[in-house]
Amino acid sequence: MAYDQTSATAPGLAARLDTELREAHPSTILRTAHEHFGDKLALVSSFGAESAVLLHLASRVSPAIPVLFLDTGMLFGQTLDYRKNLAARFGLTDVRDLRPAFADLATQDPNSDLWRTSVDGCCHIRKVLPLDRALGGFDAWITGRKRFHGGDRLSLPVVEEADGKIKFNPLANWSKGELDAYVAEHDLPAHPLVAQGYASIGCWPCTQPSEDGRSGRWAGQEKTECGIHVARAPGVAPNVGGDI
Repeated sequence: MAYDQTSATAPGLAARLDTELREAHPSTILRTAHEHFGDKLALVSSFGAESAVLLHLASRVSPAIPVLFLDTGMLFGQTLDYRKNLAARFGLTDVRDLRPAFADLATQDPNSDLWRTSVDGCCHIRKVLPLDRALGGFDAWITGRKRFHGGDRLSLPVVEEADGKIKFNPLANWSKGELDAYVAEHDLPAHPLVAQGYASIGCWPCTQPSEDGRSGRWAGQEKTECGIHVARAPGVAPNVGGDI
């Protein structure tokens, strides 16, 4: 069933779907999202430490779902290799590499060292703006966020509205144990850096090995999110900035 934009507001639709899917299996959530939005649905993935589960689930619904990958220019080489390997293994046919605009880099980060003085500004031009541009052609998107990540994600809904679009969080209810069990059941390959102690993987300047969750991201700072999941006015850099 396609989503009729004239029949409901985005907040109203998000609330209804969240009620219907609150206890649903991630596969059911993904199928419902695809049935409602079709080619107006995208999946955003960091191809990080926990990304294989959602990508595998989505590939079983439709390997043609557009997958938006933020290639910030600051990623580990292992992440770029992992992106290619997972796309090939799962048969994903529409992985789109999103890169920062040349003009933004030239004017705001010409020496690629903005992260030293403003991690928020760096995330803004390398993640927030490229994703905003790419999402302009979609009505809904899928994220890999989970409640066990903690922080603001503890109350994460399965379906929500943000900036006029519907966001699906199919893994919101799953625990780390459930993720690990799915990986083992389907023999999914791990990100190469996991074996080196990286529990959460983003850009190399702001990622450290860590034993638990996302504590290795922006270590020593109050920042916990990269900004793509923060409501904001157009063109305004967020003041918080993690994993997709």
